Amino acid sequence: MTLSWRRLRPGRRASKELQLGEPADVEMELTIPNHFRCPISLDLMKDPVTLSTGITYDRQSIETWIEAGNLTCPITNQALTCLEPIPNHTIRKMIQDWCVQKKSFGIERIPTPRIPITSLQVSEILSRITTAASHGQKQDDCRDLVRKIKALTKESERNKRCVVASGTGSVLAAAFAALSSSQRQNVAVLEEILSALTLVFPLDGEACSYLGSAASLHCMVWFLESGDLSHRRNAALVLKETLSSDHQKIDALLEIEGALEALVKLIKEPICPTSTKASLVVMYHMVNNNFTSSLSKDKIKERLVEMGLVSLLSEIIVDAERSICEKALGVLDGLCGSKGGREKAYHHALTMPVVVKKILRVSDLATEFSVSILWKLCKNEGREDGGVLVEVLQVGAFQKLLLLLQLGCAERTKDKATELLKVLNIHRERLECIDSMDFKALKRPF
Repeated sequence: MTLSWRRLRPGRRASKELQLGEPADVEMELTIPNHFRCPISLDLMKDPVTLSTGITYDRQSIETWIEAGNLTCPITNQALTCLEPIPNHTIRKMIQDWCVQKKSFGIERIPTPRIPITSLQVSEILSRITTAASHGQKQDDCRDLVRKIKALTKESERNKRCVVASGTGSVLAAAFAALSSSQRQNVAVLEEILSALTLVFPLDGEACSYLGSAASLHCMVWFLESGDLSHRRNAALVLKETLSSDHQKIDALLEIEGALEALVKLIKEPICPTSTKASLVVMYHMVNNNFTSSLSKDKIKERLVEMGLVSLLSEIIVDAERSICEKALGVLDGLCGSKGGREKAYHHALTMPVVVKKILRVSDLATEFSVSILWKLCKNEGREDGGVLVEVLQVGAFQKLLLLLQLGCAERTKDKATELLKVLNIHRERLECIDSMDFKALKRPF
């Protein structure tokens, strides 16, 4: 392998060459020694490591090879007796010395790489965290250990994979549950654990089981209510992860005073897109959860409607990014399943236009939610004058639904769109007069 560039000759010699009519610079080539190159990538090795077969590779290349499921040496094809490569300090030092020697050719010295963490080292740290949390040792000791795990996780992707594979999520969740019973005395370490948990998503079932305990849920709600911005964000993310894996914990969350208010506050006073999404996901599970009794579900919707969530969602949907728009429409669809939610939607000027606008504009999921919302609003309309249907027609829903059926959609969306068109067709005479009459005469008061 060769590297080429132009190297400027010394001034006096260059001047002489110019006088003789020769070029002042010439293209030169530098060849990398074969034993400095990785046998897989053929590039200069930055972090040489040796396998059990004695062949040296660049760490990134050989780890990619092993992670792909290959358990043999790429060169010798021998089975690997150990999958943990050993740093080759001799070759690395030789490569660094060579880089220094070739500095004048533009070669930069390769920095000494950090040795990646091993699963044994992670296990030792986690064991100390478990001991510190279960025996009520000094809060500072436990917090320092959690910070160490965070630092290692952020250091590299390889470290993160190692940390996650070692069951860090379960250990941190168990420590959080153990310390939550005395949350005010353990605020600092609980904050660090929440922050660390967000780095090891997705959490497994065991971790979610610990986080779904009454003490853990109370603690997370407490952070949602009284923590600073970063802690509120972390609490929302962990809560979303917990409830997404175990919907049965929703009833326990709803029994905690202030939980709904704290979630709505994240939407009313957004911290960042990720916390807004997390709050919307949690509320989506609440209003669409099959494990929650119908009575409890209705109460949840009533409380959310009373907090002004329908208006908030209608305003968010106007110019929200795709992911937030989908989730907001999903929650609004759930709220429109209640009488109070539909009434609020009827009386909010933005709801109808923005929901119709999102059909075929955002994603298939957003279209499905939008059609479902319109279907619920029109099907359950209690007004004798058909004011809601007129408004739906005014904002172009009839044309959008026809186009949707022509382009094709999911079966359940197709069924609702077809039924909705039939309902609108009943008011055909009103539809025909929209083009010739003043909208203000038809539009219901808000």
